[in-house]
Amino acid sequence: MKLLTDTLWIFVRSLKIYFRVPFIVLMTIIQPVLWMFLFGEVFSSMADIPGFGGESYIEYLGPGIVMMSTMIAGAHAGIGIINDHREGILDRLLISPIYRSAIAMGGLLQETVTMVIQALIMIGVAALLGATFSGGLIGIIQLTIIAVLLGLGMGILSTTVALFVLKEESLTAAASLITMPLIFLSGMFIPLELVPNWVENFAAFNPLNWAVEAGREVITTKPDWSVVIPNSSYLVLMFIVSCALILLAFRKYQKTL
Repeated sequence: MKLLTDTLWIFVRSLKIYFRVPFIVLMTIIQPVLWMFLFGEVFSSMADIPGFGGESYIEYLGPGIVMMSTMIAGAHAGIGIINDHREGILDRLLISPIYRSAIAMGGLLQETVTMVIQALIMIGVAALLGATFSGGLIGIIQLTIIAVLLGLGMGILSTTVALFVLKEESLTAAASLITMPLIFLSGMFIPLELVPNWVENFAAFNPLNWAVEAGREVITTKPDWSVVIPNSSYLVLMFIVSCALILLAFRKYQKTL
């Protein structure tokens, strides 16, 4: 019972902190919306390229932007733990009677809630711009789960890095250095059949591409599960590995107290 109450307390606290800075909330939403609108308009004629598939470009781009939005949000999730460290809150939490796992679980729950909201907003924007979700409500739910799974994996890795660097500037630089190649070396903007072989090879190990490929399938009327299941499994594995790494990072940090 104490683990549950500790987790809930951390969750509520994290949620209050997140919404206390509306500028950050707006930026994590506005940037993907701009990407969806600008790329959807500028590259709308790409759908006419032979081999593209003949669908509208926003139909192709929409699921990718949903995944990108949660990935970018996750990549900056470690800023919260750095702020707690700078203010001495993290040290007090770690030496208090609170469950150590509750610190991670509460933060994870907060990230889940905010990423679900963010993914649904992106799905709504894509629909307004002309994307259709023929898989219906079930497809949208599956798309959201995949997006949140990617975002949480990135968020836990971001927090792990934050516990090592303990500087907001370093984490922000690392997040940009990692996310930009993941975005452009994936099938988010263009089918991998139309890119150089080395890009396609890189995409095979790209978490964003795993999410995009799975996400595009689940919103169709007849998903290809031979694509969905392996790519979703890779994301689950990434999440599990991330959880193991953050536990090690917390232990290493606690030894410095």
